Amino acid sequence: MVSPLCFFVASMTATIVDHPPATGANSFYHPNRAPLHQTPLVQLPITAFKPGGWLRKQMELQRDGLMGHLGEISIWLTKKNNAWLSPTGQGDYGWEEVPYWLKGYARVGYVLGDAAMMKETKVWVDGTLGSARPDGDFGPIRYHKPGKRDLWAQMLMVQVLQGWYDKTGDKRVLPFLSNYFRWELGLRDEDFLKDYWENSRGGDNLASVYWLYNRTGESFLLELGTKIDRNTANWRMKDGLPNWHNVNVAQCFRAPSEYWQQSGEVEDLRASYRAFDWIRAKFGQVPGGMFGADENAREGYDDPRQATETCGFVEQIGSNTVMAALTANPKWTANSENVAFNSLPAAFMPDYRSLRYLTAPNMVVSDGANHAPGIDNGGPFLLMNPFSSRCCQHNHSSAWVNFLEGTTMATQDNGLAVLTLSEGAVVAKVGSGTPVTLTTKTHYPFEETATITVTTRRPARFPLYILVPAWADGASLQTPDGKVKGEPGKYVRIERTWANNDKVQVVLPMAPRVKVWSKMKDATSVDYGPLTLSLKIAEKYQTVDPTKYNQGDSGWQKTADKTKWPAFEILPGGSWNFGLVSGQKIDVKRKRWPADNMPFTLSGVPLVFKATGAVIPTWTLDKTGLVAVLPTAGLGGGKTSPITLVPMGTVRLRISSFPRVD
Repeated sequence: MVSPLCFFVASMTATIVDHPPATGANSFYHPNRAPLHQTPLVQLPITAFKPGGWLRKQMELQRDGLMGHLGEISIWLTKKNNAWLSPTGQGDYGWEEVPYWLKGYARVGYVLGDAAMMKETKVWVDGTLGSARPDGDFGPIRYHKPGKRDLWAQMLMVQVLQGWYDKTGDKRVLPFLSNYFRWELGLRDEDFLKDYWENSRGGDNLASVYWLYNRTGESFLLELGTKIDRNTANWRMKDGLPNWHNVNVAQCFRAPSEYWQQSGEVEDLRASYRAFDWIRAKFGQVPGGMFGADENAREGYDDPRQATETCGFVEQIGSNTVMAALTANPKWTANSENVAFNSLPAAFMPDYRSLRYLTAPNMVVSDGANHAPGIDNGGPFLLMNPFSSRCCQHNHSSAWVNFLEGTTMATQDNGLAVLTLSEGAVVAKVGSGTPVTLTTKTHYPFEETATITVTTRRPARFPLYILVPAWADGASLQTPDGKVKGEPGKYVRIERTWANNDKVQVVLPMAPRVKVWSKMKDATSVDYGPLTLSLKIAEKYQTVDPTKYNQGDSGWQKTADKTKWPAFEILPGGSWNFGLVSGQKIDVKRKRWPADNMPFTLSGVPLVFKATGAVIPTWTLDKTGLVAVLPTAGLGGGKTSPITLVPMGTVRLRISSFPRVD
């Protein structure tokens, strides 16, 4: 829908729209082939992105940290006799770990232009392609149940091959995938997608089938799409979900919307919205974009002290990117920013050399103790440990590159849509086929301004869409032809003939805003733009032996150097049990941008906030060693005192959901 607010200046038109059109077909980036329904946005290949600023820094830290060196630690990445490198599918260590890790590792390598990472990726890709069997099957042969072949890990490796193809154009990939999908089509329904993980996550398989169909047009792939949908867990439930595993929910709620591309049934789109909203209505009355599940959500455990797996953050951002392409609804980009800026960074040590399995909005202890039943998991699941948390240990590699892929997309009218302001560059074809580069300079989300510069060898006419966040009252864009006012939660569509070095300056005004969580004891949180704030708590770090605190299925190589890769307990070095005094003015102080481009630390954060809190003496740790559940809001607290708030993504211990003190 187009708003009546429309500007005409010289050869430029600037229009406020709900979303880019889902008509026409992008000429350059594989829009849906008929009969699949068209989507308003098309994801760009990973090769289009050149991250900069703090986002590039996160990926460099990943490369230099645990992700880039996991082959020295993880027993699952051992190359000798690895089933992923076996032409017969036999061998050791043949499940999700290799493709989980490789899916992110490879894409980070592509965008960083790292030759060593490309070389390592090729080893695993060549091994996988070399494992193709005459019937089309490939890779490790694994059964979780007698006679029921598990295909979850293959879904992941197929995604690895998609990225590899986008990067290299390797001619082996498309026929390899076609043969594999023909093999899947030949499986009996009673033997297909019947194990728990693959059954929940069939949407990943479906997305890859459509990816291939849009490149080859092979009609059997649509038949397979229908087969996958009918054998995948029922994410269309009206009141509830097929299971409450936090990663499954974050990863799989999108499956019905993916099938909507083939079915055309609006109810399939609605089902994904319903699942997303249902879990948050029941367990998600918390800041940070997620919901309290620990590993599995449980009735009665919905307090902000309940956590989310690191894998859950990774997959939620990935799902949001898919949903943004399917619908262009700002809801999905907003949630990606919420999770990426506020929840994700705290799951890692600042140097990305260790991570923890579970991270919560209210979390004042991060240690190796067993905190069950306060959390769903029995074991040392709050420790920053590079040797543990087997799934997240490998899957964390995709975190930031999933976010990167959702920042800019192509439109069906041969333009580009900037969904999130992110420093760096995007190189893409637009208009009649002109290659252009959009280069963004910004410290967003820590500042409210950005400059987007168009680089082009010749003038190019195309539409540029810029999404204005729902919180950005008073947003404006300065274009080469004049100033345009933005409307929160909508896109500004600027169509003009762009010349080299044309610029658009974006201003998204930020101010502290207090949010009341009416279904969570009227607790309060404080937002600043897309950032949510947390109490600044002194953090005391203690090094511990990473091999002494592990979940049960962890594994590491005998040569792994635990002195080089220590684990850390983090304990509070000061008071944390403050309520937030209602009705107060919260002041912001800006600091110099960190020279190392790392704002997600207490030492580097460029924003601090001053507020007034009140000690709540009865709010302490409970018998499980966790911060006790929130006390009832509105009650009087103890002595008031100044408190410092910082963005919650910058701290590993935090109180971000506050009892309200009147």
